[in-house]
Amino acid sequence: MKQNRITGIELYKADFGLLEPFRTSLAEISCAHNIIARIYAEDGLYGTGEARPNPPVTGETQCGAVAVGEEIAPRLLGRAAWDIEGAVRTLDRALHGNSALKSAFDIALYDLLGKIAGMPLYALLGGPKRTVVTDNTVSLAPPEEMAAKALEYKKEGFDAIKVKLGRTLDEDLYRVEQVREAVGPDVAIRLDANQGWDFKTAVRILQAMEPLRIQYCEQPLAHWDFEGLRRLRERTSIPVMADEAVFGHHDAFKLASRGCCDYLNIKLAKTGGIHHALQVNAIAEACGMTCMVGCMTESRLPLTAAAHLMSARPNIRFADLDGHRNMNVDPVTDGAVYEGGTITLPDTPGHGADYEREFLAQCPCVSVE
Repeated sequence: MKQNRITGIELYKADFGLLEPFRTSLAEISCAHNIIARIYAEDGLYGTGEARPNPPVTGETQCGAVAVGEEIAPRLLGRAAWDIEGAVRTLDRALHGNSALKSAFDIALYDLLGKIAGMPLYALLGGPKRTVVTDNTVSLAPPEEMAAKALEYKKEGFDAIKVKLGRTLDEDLYRVEQVREAVGPDVAIRLDANQGWDFKTAVRILQAMEPLRIQYCEQPLAHWDFEGLRRLRERTSIPVMADEAVFGHHDAFKLASRGCCDYLNIKLAKTGGIHHALQVNAIAEACGMTCMVGCMTESRLPLTAAAHLMSARPNIRFADLDGHRNMNVDPVTDGAVYEGGTITLPDTPGHGADYEREFLAQCPCVSVE
């Protein structure tokens, strides 16, 4: 078997301006400062990945991720491109954390392997091609604005709406009441507090929202408060989903074994890519838990990779793959096709997405050979 060894790596700084500010209880952004990794192999093949270093979540910045990536990238040179297990172990042993940087490398490696094998990513992962349905997220804002935005999304064809929260009981309850009134009884409402509540507030809010038919609440408490999540889950009928509390498979094991939550949110930029995301899902499935695949504010390229993952693993039941919709440009060619909340995957080798040459030419690049 031909080795198809890795011959070069490029790291780009890619800035994506937003149409309007995006607010959560953690931060407000008007531009997503992302990183792109492109990994080259023999015969001119290459794979591409992207991730957003999110300082309040992953602890990374764009400049820091690229600097660390430039230092660590030589360890992948000369490796067999299909040895993703070995590449991930090399990165994990050499570098603690830095999950977004690792994710950009990992997605690029899987894209490259798919091209070498001549297989779309969902098939490379051993799964079928399924239709993926995503929600759309309403940024934190005054209640009336959030309700209007939710209604707009419903009209665009979204059957599920994620509502950002994390303020006081009265404010957040009124936000959700207004959204429910605007979208009616048949649209699924998902809450995301982004760690914005303490335990007592979370109990009171979720109990008060139980009549509003909430599908689940994502990360109501601080990421480190596993015991609080467990106790909260016992006090409300609204299912609890862990997000910032679960980066990799070790977190997934702790959360599942302690009965802390009902669902796990897998984000490639948190797990460090597809390789560890598969481990998180396997632990969840073994424990009788289902997962969601989510995203940061990223372009359609990593969202396409995440949709392939969901397609290949039926235990991933929910999708929150809307991170590109607020961007003022879409420089991604091919890739997943969005029609309302429905995502259709490409059948081309790898994840099937790439960037316009003009876009990459504008992004500062570091090359390692």
